[in-house]
Amino acid sequence: MEHYFTNNQNLKSELRTIIYKHQDENLVFYSDNGVFSKDKLDFGSSLLLETYFANNKRENLKVLDVGCGYGFLGVSIAKLLGFKVTMCDVNKRALHLASKNLDENKVEAEVIESNVYENIKDKYDVIITNPPIRAGKSVVYQILDEAQNHLKDDGELWFVIRKDQGAKSTLKHLENHYICEVITKSKGFYIIKAKNR
Repeated sequence: MEHYFTNNQNLKSELRTIIYKHQDENLVFYSDNGVFSKDKLDFGSSLLLETYFANNKRENLKVLDVGCGYGFLGVSIAKLLGFKVTMCDVNKRALHLASKNLDENKVEAEVIESNVYENIKDKYDVIITNPPIRAGKSVVYQILDEAQNHLKDDGELWFVIRKDQGAKSTLKHLENHYICEVITKSKGFYIIKAKNR
């Protein structure tokens, strides 16, 4: 089983396109083998994005998309909200696709190869992520825990996690250093906003 958080340069490429509709806008995304949710938009990611759009009241934000995959969250936020976006992932093919999807949707953002926050130096107003559950709990917790080091004082961490993949235990784990709020629940997915204590 090839995981989307590993690099396999020999994996055959089978490019495909996915359309995301938001209000009057259509965004086009290229996807491929070896990346997360390669055939269709992941429900959790879509719910996270739509929930963020519906609840964000701030403007001109600096956003980091961690584990960006082919760039669905980051590209959409850059295009539809005009925010300054950075996207990072450990998967080179995902980063190549994210750059391609920025070009396709005529929007600019920074794309960085980084194992979690290894190459991330800045602080952000928002960190958004659909963490790679299959990479294991320690990686997921690393993404969520270390976000606090890269958030501005009033920054927000937004993420999605399924109830059956540990949403409640994750919330309990995060309570030590975040004020967490479950913004919405749908089909077993929790969308959570966390702020530094």
